[in-house]
Amino acid sequence: MSFLTAPASLRIALRASTGTSSHLVRASTSIPRHLKSRNNASRHFSSSRPAQSDTLMDLSNFTESQLTVRDAILKVTANFDNNYWQEHDRTETDPHELHAALAKDGWLGIALPEAYGGAGLGISEATMMMQTISQSGAGMAGAQSIHANVYATQPLAKFGNKEQLDNTIPGIISGKYRTCFGVTEPNTGLDTLKLKTFAKKSSDGTKYSISGQKIWITCAQVATKMILLARTTPLEEVKKASDGLSMFCIDLPEDAKRTPGSGLELKKIRKMGGRAVDANEVFFDNYEIPADTLVGKEGQGFKIILHGMNAERCLLAGEALGLGYAALEKASAYAKERVVFGRAIGQNQAIAHPLADAYMNLEAAKLATYHSAMLYDLAGTEEGSWVSPNTVGAMANSAKYLAAEAAFKSCERAVMSHGGMGYAAEYDVERWLRECFVPRLAPVSREMILNYVSERVLGLPRSY
Repeated sequence: MSFLTAPASLRIALRASTGTSSHLVRASTSIPRHLKSRNNASRHFSSSRPAQSDTLMDLSNFTESQLTVRDAILKVTANFDNNYWQEHDRTETDPHELHAALAKDGWLGIALPEAYGGAGLGISEATMMMQTISQSGAGMAGAQSIHANVYATQPLAKFGNKEQLDNTIPGIISGKYRTCFGVTEPNTGLDTLKLKTFAKKSSDGTKYSISGQKIWITCAQVATKMILLARTTPLEEVKKASDGLSMFCIDLPEDAKRTPGSGLELKKIRKMGGRAVDANEVFFDNYEIPADTLVGKEGQGFKIILHGMNAERCLLAGEALGLGYAALEKASAYAKERVVFGRAIGQNQAIAHPLADAYMNLEAAKLATYHSAMLYDLAGTEEGSWVSPNTVGAMANSAKYLAAEAAFKSCERAVMSHGGMGYAAEYDVERWLRECFVPRLAPVSREMILNYVSERVLGLPRSY
């Protein structure tokens, strides 16, 4: 899908560079034409102070393009209120309507190249999109329903073959395909280099046969594509553990999912939060895939997949921030309205101070998050030649850690500020508390992030 063949709404020209006022610039739910470039002139801090009426979050540190994205996504998410998310959480029903709405206006390609139908923006704007979805009340469930479509496609766009670039990526952007990410395994956990799922190449070189197991694969039930990491050379035959892993973009046909003996089996995992999106165990038993599903070179999969990992940490940090701000806004409003012993409970420091502390933690985490996203976007460009991969890794991991902790503090205090009603589904804060454990646990634990910073930044000896 090129710009000229995109939906009509995506082709609205708002001409910000010729003096159009900022409120007109931010008038569409689609990606404005003036934003459709990663290196466009609008990548600067907004010159006008944005309205603060709809959020407690300070907006003064954001660029005009980030604010444009925020305003447009808010218009989309306005069609999905908290009742929608409460019901989808209760019934464990996929929010496919949100995915369709975002795909219709081109948002799933926000950080993908224009050549393949994307917007050509950066992870900075994508992080804002994910935060806005989460903060709208959708929480982690809403964000996770499109999460892999944004970050897992980053390595695909960089290393994919012609078929993948010309057909798969445009299909993901248009909503024709939904994507999941297949890395984690039950017996290796965070020790990614020890993955056991094996892809054996046929003698004629036309296909691979996959055997193994993946776990905690989000949206596998509804996905039609999986970005899969599997070993193609046995671990004992490689010089470095990071060698011999390969990345694939494989089909997950509906008939194969439902047909015994197809070589593909999915088992849904019942979980604590984010119930609107499915999480799964995925079993491969000599599941055959074409050889051209390989992404990049065989044996280089770990290096390839790293291009998506830091992006994911930035996005997840944004999602955690959205959850935290949503909870804090709900708690603050309740503390003003709830009267006990003749006065609003927010007048009591036992309520006010924990909420104020939560706000400060969120604001600090916000700055770390968007700083890391900016560095990710700069890395590899001429302008960002000074940005090292180690710097991006340290900042992205730090941002994910800080945002997850700030979100947890905010959600927990929101429940406690509501008292007994914090336990009631109708107030939403209990749903957000259940969901806020996701960014603390995944895709990498708090402890492993602390290990990373200890070793890579502080230069301390490895502890494991």
